Amino acid sequence: MASREEVSDRHIAPVLDVHANYAAIMPFGFIQDLDSPQLIFDSDRQWYGERREGVRQYIEGMHQNGVSVMLKPQIWIWDGKFTGNMKMPTEEDWEKLEASYEKFILLYAELAEETQSDIYCIGTELKTFVDERPEFWGNLIQKVKQVYHGKLTYAANWDEYAKTPFWSELDYIGVNAYFPLCEKQNPTVETLTKGWKPWKDKMKQLSKHVDKPILFTEFGYRSMDFTGKKPWLVDRNQERVNLEAQARATQVLFDEFWEQDWFAGGFVWKWFMQHEQVGGADDNRFTPQNKPAELVIRQQYAQGNTSRR
Repeated sequence: MASREEVSDRHIAPVLDVHANYAAIMPFGFIQDLDSPQLIFDSDRQWYGERREGVRQYIEGMHQNGVSVMLKPQIWIWDGKFTGNMKMPTEEDWEKLEASYEKFILLYAELAEETQSDIYCIGTELKTFVDERPEFWGNLIQKVKQVYHGKLTYAANWDEYAKTPFWSELDYIGVNAYFPLCEKQNPTVETLTKGWKPWKDKMKQLSKHVDKPILFTEFGYRSMDFTGKKPWLVDRNQERVNLEAQARATQVLFDEFWEQDWFAGGFVWKWFMQHEQVGGADDNRFTPQNKPAELVIRQQYAQGNTSRR
């Protein structure tokens, strides 16, 4: 969550209403293009909730209401280009990006320590950056550990996590869980459950191998037809609204993972501060707010199964 305004009890009440015990706070840094090395962050031109002062206020508001926090700084590339494809054309540009990104991550690592944030996420969906510059990431993790002493993770995309090289240095194997499950227009519980099996088996194996729990740093579904086909799609398509498919897919995910001893929990994508203004019956986007999927989440979290999150 991030917004133009300060967080208040009015914004936090819907989070408490679904019995969530964690929230992800996401300050953004901006990059011009996939090959641009300059990261802009903590700027006066950004929204209040995207700057250090706003992030602090959000974290403190959550903590005052008994909600733990994962601080998760992210890169946004203009036009919404996929961060996993970000690649610099020259060694000089890679070094500029590394210097800029390190400042970004250490700035918020220091804030995570100051606010006693419960989990800190060192990056989100940066596959090519991780593949091309492994030494940088190893050094970055050590620098983060010098300033922040809580739990660490990295949010790997669903098709990236199996090859991420530094899980042994972190506390959680972070996965953005947009796995393709089936091609059905209106998928059933049985179809979705079957679709999870190969992905679930691989995650369990990796968790046991590295001896770290899996954490879904993001999970969620569009409230539309074909919700299990390409769950990562963020386009503004005109696919028919299907509220029940979103609710069904969310329930199957809970049923498949929440009781596994190698699974630490997860963070719903995407939850907005202005609860009464978002989601609803005509919305085919990710948010579960004011939809049947919100009831699924509330019922699951009310059971107390989130104590490990």
